[in-house]
Amino acid sequence: MISKFSITTALLALTTSVNALWPIPQSYKHGDTVVWLSPDVKLVFDSPPATQITTKNKVQEAWSRTRGIIFQERFVPWKFYPRGVKYEPENRLGTVIKKVFVRQTSVDTPEPARYGEFDESYTLTIPVNGGNFTSQGNYTSQGINGYGTFDGGREPGAVYITAGSSLGVLHAFTTLSQLFYYSNNHRGGVYSKLAPVEINDKPKFQHRGLNMDVARQWYPKEEILKTIDALSWNKMNRLHLHVTDSQSWPLEIPAMPDLAAKGSYADGLTYSPQDLEDILNWGWSRGVEVIVEIDTPGHTTSIAEAYPDLITGRNKQPNWDTYAAQPPSGSLKLRNPAVKKFLTTLFDDLLPRLKSHSQYFHTGGDEVNKNVYLFDENIMSNDSAVLQPALQDFLSYSHGELSRHGVTPFVWEEMLLDWNLTLPKDAIVQTWLSDESTKNVIQKGHRVVAGNYNFWYLDCGRGQWLDFVPASYKTFYPFNDYCSPTKSWRLIYSYNPIAGLTQDEAKLVLGGEVHAWSEQIDSVNIDSVVWPRASAAAEVLWSGRTDAAGNNRTFPDASPRLAEFRERLVLRGVGASPIQQLWCHQHTGGCQL
Repeated sequence: MISKFSITTALLALTTSVNALWPIPQSYKHGDTVVWLSPDVKLVFDSPPATQITTKNKVQEAWSRTRGIIFQERFVPWKFYPRGVKYEPENRLGTVIKKVFVRQTSVDTPEPARYGEFDESYTLTIPVNGGNFTSQGNYTSQGINGYGTFDGGREPGAVYITAGSSLGVLHAFTTLSQLFYYSNNHRGGVYSKLAPVEINDKPKFQHRGLNMDVARQWYPKEEILKTIDALSWNKMNRLHLHVTDSQSWPLEIPAMPDLAAKGSYADGLTYSPQDLEDILNWGWSRGVEVIVEIDTPGHTTSIAEAYPDLITGRNKQPNWDTYAAQPPSGSLKLRNPAVKKFLTTLFDDLLPRLKSHSQYFHTGGDEVNKNVYLFDENIMSNDSAVLQPALQDFLSYSHGELSRHGVTPFVWEEMLLDWNLTLPKDAIVQTWLSDESTKNVIQKGHRVVAGNYNFWYLDCGRGQWLDFVPASYKTFYPFNDYCSPTKSWRLIYSYNPIAGLTQDEAKLVLGGEVHAWSEQIDSVNIDSVVWPRASAAAEVLWSGRTDAAGNNRTFPDASPRLAEFRERLVLRGVGASPIQQLWCHQHTGGCQL
C-alpha cells in the first residue's frame, strides 16, 4: 500500500505549499517523500513490435525535450513558501531515479486520426524504495507481456509510465516535468517532495484548443511554434489557425501566387508551403493538431487584391458598417462560376498538403452580411429568402470539394442556426455566441466545439480599436469593445461547456476553444494575453469543471497550482501574466474573500 498519501486539501497544505500539476489529473495521489532525479536518467521505451519508427522517434524526441526542461528550467519554488521557511530538502539523501520505464500498450492509429480514434490516457507511478505502488503494476524483470527489454520491474529508482498511444506518453512526460524542482543548495540537483506518486489520467474532452488569428496581425512562424509548445505543456491538443481574413491573406498558395503576393500586408509577411509544413510537423511532434481555417464567404476582402472580380461590396466607405462586421467590407460572390473555380483551385492546392496532418478543415461562415449582396450582380438583394438558397449552393459546393479530398468540414454556428443551411452529417459546428447555440446545434444532430464569447474570448476588454469622429464621440464613450470586460482566468475557469445539457446531448460536445482574435494582439503581447488564462480553459477541458465527487473545482485549490504552472511557463520562455501578488503565494489562504 502507498503510505503518506495526502487525503484532503488541508493535509496537502500541511505537507507542502507546492502541489504541482496543471491541469489536475483525473486521479492523483502523492506522498511527501523526497526523491532525486539522476542527471543521467535513461528512458526505457517498450511498445508492440508493430510500432512504427515514427512513433518511436516521436517518443524519444519528446523525452529529450522533457529531460531538457526538467534540468534546464531550474524552477526554484521560493515564491510559494513564507519568507524564511526552508523549502528545499535538508540533504541529498533519498532514492535517486535513474530510469523512466515507458510502456505503450497499442500501436498508434494511422495518422491523422479522427475524433474517437485516439487514446490520450496514461498512468504514471513513482514508487518509493522499489515498492509501494498499486496501479498498473504488471512490470516484470522479463519485460511486459512478452515484448520489450525492461531490465527490472519495480526496481528502486524508477518512474513507470503506461499509455495507450504516443499521445498518452507525451502527456505523461508533461506531467512528469511538473513533479520536480531545482535545488540551489545541493549542487543543482533536481528533486521531488511528492513521492510516492500514483496518477491515472485521461482527458474529459477530445478537443482542447486555441483559435489564433494570424490574419489581422502577422505573426512570425517562430511565434506560432512557441504557442504550440505552450499548448502542449497545457495538454491542449488543437491549434485552430485562422489564417486569412478581410484584412490580409498571408498564406502562400502556389497555384495562385498573387493571393499572398498582393494580399499580404507586405513582402515577406507570408507563410510559405515550407512554413506551413514546419508548423504542421511541429504540432504533430508535440501532440497538437493544427486545423486551418479559411473563412468564407464573408471575411474575404483580401482576395480582391489579386482577384477583384470575385468580391462584392469591396471596402465601402465611409459606411462600411452597413456591409460588414469590421472594415474592409466585402464578401465572395454567390452563384458565381469564377468563385467556384477559385475554390476548386484553392482546395486542390492546399488540402493535400494539410490532409497528412489533419482530417479537418474550417470553412468559416460567420458574420455573413446581407447588405453586401446588394452589389452582387447575381443576387442584387439583401432578402434572406433570396440569400439562403444562394448560400446553400455556395456551401454545398465548398463542402463537396472537401468531401472529394476526404476532409471533414468545420463551420461557424451561423451557417446552421442563422441561415438554416444543410450541412454534411459529419460536419462539426463551432459555437461562440451562447450556450443556447450549443444546445440548438446538438438538437440538429451535429457535433460541437464550444467557446462562448462571454467566457472564452481572450481579446475582450481591451477597448475599441476603431477611431471615432467627433459626431460619434459621445455615443461610444468610454469606448469599450463589444465584449468587455476582460475575461479573467477565474471567469474562464468557471465556464462549463456542457452546462445545461443532458448526458446524451453532452456526448456531442467534442470540447472547446479559447479565442485570440488579433485586432489588438500581436507577437509582442500575445503571451501575456493568452497565458495563463488559456490554461484555465485547459484544465476545464482536460479535467472537467467538477471533480470525481461532482463538486465544482474551487479557486483556492486552483490558484496556487496555476500560479506555480505560470512560473514554469515563464522559465520556458512564455511571457505569461501573474496570477496574484507575490504575498498571496507566500501565504496560502491569506487572500481569500
